[in-house]
Amino acid sequence: MCARAYRLGLRQAAAEQTRQRILTAARDLLAAPRGLSAFTIDAVAKQAGVARMTVYHQFGSKSGLLEALCDTLAMRGGIQQMGNVYREADPLAAMDQFFAVFAGFWDSDRLVIRRLNSLGALDPVLERVLRGRAERRRQHASALVGRLTETLGRPSLESFHEAVAILHTLSSFETFDCLAGAKRNPLAVLPLVQRLARAALGLSEG
Repeated sequence: MCARAYRLGLRQAAAEQTRQRILTAARDLLAAPRGLSAFTIDAVAKQAGVARMTVYHQFGSKSGLLEALCDTLAMRGGIQQMGNVYREADPLAAMDQFFAVFAGFWDSDRLVIRRLNSLGALDPVLERVLRGRAERRRQHASALVGRLTETLGRPSLESFHEAVAILHTLSSFETFDCLAGAKRNPLAVLPLVQRLARAALGLSEG
Protein backbone atom coordinates (compact mmCIF):
# COMPACT_ATOMS: atom_id res chain seq x y z
CA MET A 1 0.00 0.00 0.00
CA CYS A 2 1.36 3.43 -0.92
CA ALA A 3 1.75 6.12 1.72
CA ARG A 4 -1.01 8.25 0.19
CA ALA A 5 -3.57 5.42 0.28
CA TYR A 6 -2.54 4.60 3.84
CA ARG A 7 -3.06 8.19 4.98
CA LEU A 8 -6.41 8.30 3.21
CA GLY A 9 -7.47 5.12 4.99
CA LEU A 10 -6.49 6.62 8.34
CA ARG A 11 -8.48 9.79 7.62
CA GLN A 12 -11.54 7.78 6.62
CA ALA A 13 -11.28 5.65 9.75
CA ALA A 14 -10.93 8.75 11.92
CA ALA A 15 -13.93 10.38 10.23
CA GLU A 16 -16.04 7.27 10.82
CA GLN A 17 -14.99 7.17 14.48
CA THR A 18 -15.99 10.83 14.82
CA ARG A 19 -19.32 10.14 13.14
CA GLN A 20 -20.06 7.26 15.50
CA ARG A 21 -19.05 9.35 18.51
CA ILE A 22 -21.49 12.08 17.46
CA LEU A 23 -24.31 9.57 16.95
CA THR A 24 -23.64 8.06 20.37
CA ALA A 25 -23.71 11.53 21.91
CA ALA A 26 -27.02 12.32 20.18
CA ARG A 27 -28.56 9.09 21.42
CA ASP A 28 -27.32 9.64 24.97
CA LEU A 29 -28.67 13.19 25.08
CA LEU A 30 -32.11 12.04 23.96
CA ALA A 31 -32.06 9.36 26.65
CA ALA A 32 -30.97 11.79 29.39
CA PRO A 33 -33.48 13.14 31.95
CA ARG A 34 -33.88 16.48 30.16
CA GLY A 35 -34.32 14.67 26.85
CA LEU A 36 -35.82 16.88 24.16
CA SER A 37 -35.27 20.19 25.93
CA ALA A 38 -31.50 19.61 26.07
CA PHE A 39 -31.12 18.36 22.51
CA THR A 40 -29.25 20.93 20.42
CA ILE A 41 -26.34 20.72 17.98
CA ASP A 42 -24.18 22.56 20.51
CA ALA A 43 -25.06 20.04 23.21
CA VAL A 44 -24.35 17.10 20.89
CA ALA A 45 -21.00 18.58 19.90
CA LYS A 46 -20.02 19.16 23.52
CA GLN A 47 -21.09 15.63 24.50
CA ALA A 48 -19.08 14.16 21.60
CA GLY A 49 -16.04 16.33 22.27
CA VAL A 50 -16.04 17.91 18.81
CA ALA A 51 -16.60 21.36 17.33
CA ARG A 52 -20.11 22.42 16.37
CA MET A 53 -19.06 22.67 12.72
CA THR A 54 -17.82 19.08 12.80
CA VAL A 55 -21.38 17.93 13.44
CA TYR A 56 -22.61 19.97 10.47
CA HIS A 57 -19.75 18.69 8.32
CA GLN A 58 -20.69 15.09 9.10
CA PHE A 59 -24.49 15.37 8.89
CA GLY A 60 -25.34 18.65 7.16
CA SER A 61 -28.05 19.69 9.61
CA LYS A 62 -29.82 18.77 12.82
CA SER A 63 -32.39 16.84 10.81
CA GLY A 64 -29.60 15.02 8.96
CA LEU A 65 -28.15 14.00 12.30
CA LEU A 66 -31.53 12.76 13.51
CA GLU A 67 -32.09 10.82 10.28
CA ALA A 68 -28.70 9.13 10.69
CA LEU A 69 -29.59 8.36 14.30
CA CYS A 70 -32.83 6.73 13.09
CA ASP A 71 -30.78 4.57 10.72
CA THR A 72 -28.43 3.56 13.53
CA LEU A 73 -31.28 2.69 15.87
CA ALA A 74 -32.96 0.64 13.16
CA MET A 75 -29.84 -1.41 12.49
CA ARG A 76 -29.16 -1.93 16.19
CA GLY A 77 -32.81 -2.88 16.63
CA GLY A 78 -32.55 -5.64 14.04
CA ILE A 79 -34.70 -4.13 11.31
CA GLN A 80 -32.53 -5.94 8.74
CA GLN A 81 -34.26 -9.14 9.89
CA MET A 82 -37.19 -8.04 7.73
CA GLY A 83 -35.58 -10.19 5.07
CA ASN A 84 -36.62 -13.25 7.09
CA VAL A 85 -40.25 -12.22 6.68
CA TYR A 86 -40.01 -12.56 2.91
CA ARG A 87 -38.13 -15.85 3.14
CA GLU A 88 -40.90 -17.38 5.28
CA ALA A 89 -43.04 -19.65 3.08
CA ASP A 90 -46.11 -19.67 5.36
CA PRO A 91 -47.87 -16.26 5.13
CA LEU A 92 -49.25 -16.53 8.67
CA ALA A 93 -45.80 -17.27 10.04
CA ALA A 94 -44.49 -14.39 7.93
CA MET A 95 -47.04 -12.06 9.52
CA ASP A 96 -46.01 -13.21 12.99
CA GLN A 97 -42.36 -12.60 12.06
CA PHE A 98 -43.23 -9.15 10.73
CA PHE A 99 -44.59 -8.17 14.13
CA ALA A 100 -41.64 -9.82 15.88
CA VAL A 101 -39.18 -7.71 13.89
CA PHE A 102 -40.89 -4.47 14.88
CA ALA A 103 -41.42 -5.58 18.48
CA GLY A 104 -37.67 -6.13 18.73
CA PHE A 105 -36.96 -2.79 17.11
CA TRP A 106 -39.32 -0.83 19.36
CA ASP A 107 -37.97 -2.69 22.39
CA SER A 108 -34.32 -2.02 21.57
CA ASP A 109 -34.26 1.66 22.63
CA ARG A 110 -37.81 2.47 23.63
CA LEU A 111 -37.24 5.78 25.38
CA VAL A 112 -35.13 7.27 22.58
CA ILE A 113 -37.57 6.11 19.90
CA ARG A 114 -40.44 7.65 21.86
CA ARG A 115 -38.57 10.95 22.12
CA LEU A 116 -37.67 10.93 18.43
CA ASN A 117 -41.36 10.54 17.61
CA SER A 118 -42.16 13.44 19.93
CA LEU A 119 -39.48 15.55 18.28
CA GLY A 120 -40.98 14.71 14.90
CA ALA A 121 -44.16 16.49 15.98
CA LEU A 122 -42.11 19.68 16.40
CA ASP A 123 -39.62 19.38 13.53
CA PRO A 124 -41.25 19.26 10.04
CA VAL A 125 -38.13 17.80 8.41
CA LEU A 126 -37.82 14.99 10.95
CA GLU A 127 -41.56 14.43 10.66
CA ARG A 128 -41.10 13.78 6.93
CA VAL A 129 -38.27 11.36 7.69
CA LEU A 130 -40.41 9.44 10.18
CA ARG A 131 -43.38 9.50 7.81
CA GLY A 132 -41.22 8.00 5.08
CA ARG A 133 -40.16 5.17 7.37
CA ALA A 134 -43.77 4.57 8.37
CA GLU A 135 -44.64 4.38 4.69
CA ARG A 136 -42.03 1.65 4.17
CA ARG A 137 -43.61 -0.27 7.05
CA ARG A 138 -47.00 0.16 5.38
CA GLN A 139 -45.56 -1.27 2.16
CA HIS A 140 -44.35 -4.33 4.07
CA ALA A 141 -47.85 -4.69 5.52
CA SER A 142 -49.34 -4.41 2.03
CA ALA A 143 -47.08 -7.18 0.73
CA LEU A 144 -48.11 -9.40 3.63
CA VAL A 145 -51.81 -8.85 3.04
CA GLY A 146 -51.28 -9.66 -0.62
CA ARG A 147 -49.68 -12.97 0.30
CA LEU A 148 -52.46 -13.81 2.75
CA THR A 149 -55.16 -13.03 0.21
CA GLU A 150 -53.45 -15.03 -2.53
CA THR A 151 -52.73 -18.07 -0.34
CA LEU A 152 -55.65 -18.18 2.08
CA GLY A 153 -58.33 -16.15 0.34
CA ARG A 154 -58.55 -13.89 3.40
CA PRO A 155 -58.81 -11.04 3.87
CA SER A 156 -60.94 -10.44 0.79
CA LEU A 157 -59.82 -8.15 -1.98
CA GLU A 158 -62.65 -5.79 -1.03
CA SER A 159 -61.15 -5.28 2.42
CA PHE A 160 -57.51 -5.20 1.24
CA HIS A 161 -56.79 -1.57 2.11
CA GLU A 162 -58.51 -1.89 5.48
CA ALA A 163 -56.40 -4.96 6.27
CA VAL A 164 -53.22 -3.10 5.35
CA ALA A 165 -54.24 -0.23 7.64
CA ILE A 166 -54.81 -2.71 10.48
CA LEU A 167 -51.37 -4.30 10.13
CA HIS A 168 -49.75 -0.90 9.75
CA THR A 169 -51.43 0.38 12.91
CA LEU A 170 -50.76 -2.72 14.99
CA SER A 171 -47.07 -2.76 14.03
CA SER A 172 -46.50 0.87 15.01
CA PHE A 173 -44.39 2.03 17.94
CA GLU A 174 -47.44 3.76 19.41
CA THR A 175 -49.39 0.48 19.55
CA PHE A 176 -46.61 -1.48 21.20
CA ASP A 177 -45.74 1.38 23.56
CA CYS A 178 -49.36 1.85 24.64
CA LEU A 179 -50.06 -1.86 25.14
CA ALA A 180 -46.84 -2.36 27.08
CA GLY A 181 -47.49 0.54 29.42
CA ALA A 182 -45.10 1.36 32.22
CA LYS A 183 -44.63 -2.14 33.60
CA ARG A 184 -43.94 -4.20 30.49
CA ASN A 185 -41.74 -3.90 27.44
CA PRO A 186 -42.80 -4.05 23.78
CA LEU A 187 -41.55 -7.61 23.33
CA ALA A 188 -43.79 -8.76 26.17
CA VAL A 189 -46.92 -7.74 24.25
CA LEU A 190 -45.85 -9.32 20.95
CA PRO A 191 -48.12 -12.40 21.36
CA LEU A 192 -51.07 -10.11 22.08
CA VAL A 193 -50.42 -8.03 18.95
CA GLN A 194 -50.09 -11.18 16.86
CA ARG A 195 -53.42 -12.46 18.16
CA LEU A 196 -55.08 -9.10 17.56
CA ALA A 197 -53.85 -9.08 13.96
CA ARG A 198 -55.20 -12.57 13.26
CA ALA A 199 -58.54 -11.76 14.85
CA ALA A 200 -58.90 -8.45 13.04
CA LEU A 201 -58.16 -10.09 9.68
CA GLY A 202 -60.44 -13.04 10.34
CA LEU A 203 -57.53 -15.47 10.55
CA SER A 204 -57.99 -16.70 14.11
CA GLU A 205 -57.77 -20.44 14.67
CA GLY A 206 -60.96 -22.34 15.38
